[in-house]
Amino acid sequence: MAQLKVPITSFDHIQGDDTAIVTLVEYGDYECPHCAAAQPVLEQMQAHFGNRLRLVYRHFPLVEVHPHAGAAAEAAEFAGAHGLFWQMHRAIFANQHRLNVPVLISIAANLKLSPIDLRDGLASDRFAEKVREDFIGGVRSGVNGTPTFFVNGLRHDSPNGVATLSSAIDQAIVGAAA
Repeated sequence: MAQLKVPITSFDHIQGDDTAIVTLVEYGDYECPHCAAAQPVLEQMQAHFGNRLRLVYRHFPLVEVHPHAGAAAEAAEFAGAHGLFWQMHRAIFANQHRLNVPVLISIAANLKLSPIDLRDGLASDRFAEKVREDFIGGVRSGVNGTPTFFVNGLRHDSPNGVATLSSAIDQAIVGAAA
């Protein structure tokens, strides 16, 4: 089973308590329909597991098949630089069906972020390095598609994907208590 090769740091986007029993890392792509379908399930799991679960999101844009995924990841990083990563994250997935740069700029404006600063940041690749680092870390960890999840550092390999994540988290909680 593949292991997460890049440790979680303060540069990651994290929801949940640092002392959570389980850390769930997602490598995702904003244009991936499976990633979008996973988001409500992840929100339900966060509500269900509460402070026992910490969620980390890392970018893995598959730009060869999803032409706007890279710009979307950079836009999320732009929002993150202003403390609004998760708001942008949710809004990008909510608008996945019509994703393009003007939509990203509109989302930024709705979040009270400067559309001009986002446009300039995208044009200058200001946030591309962070996205590239996440991607390379994913490759090093054996990620080859999205979404890919790691439960306490071990890749969650299941033909049912996100549908079996809850039981994997339950097992990790039980294992930690043993």
